[in-house]
Amino acid sequence: MARPKKYNIDTNQVKKLASLGCTNVEMGDFFGCSPDLLEKSYSEFLTKGRAEQKIRLRQLQWKSAENGNVTMQIFLGKNMLGQQDRIEENQVEEPLVWNND
Repeated sequence: MARPKKYNIDTNQVKKLASLGCTNVEMGDFFGCSPDLLEKSYSEFLTKGRAEQKIRLRQLQWKSAENGNVTMQIFLGKNMLGQQDRIEENQVEEPLVWNND
């Protein structure tokens, strides 16, 4: 039976790549290992990196909203405050009138 390969994988690099949004396949290509190895042996660093990515994105969204981006303010209001668009349902539909002149 062949001896298993030893990989020299820097856990800080795993976390950094995960925080940039790299997939396990991309990181596996980068490190020269399988995505399964990363998931099995480095899941803690993948999870931390992806959490940092989400935190950074939220910070950017808040900053954008605070700087007056109305679209982002509406998005955050709907997603965090449960706000929604209301459609008026008391519109009266008038019958179509055919004019055969």
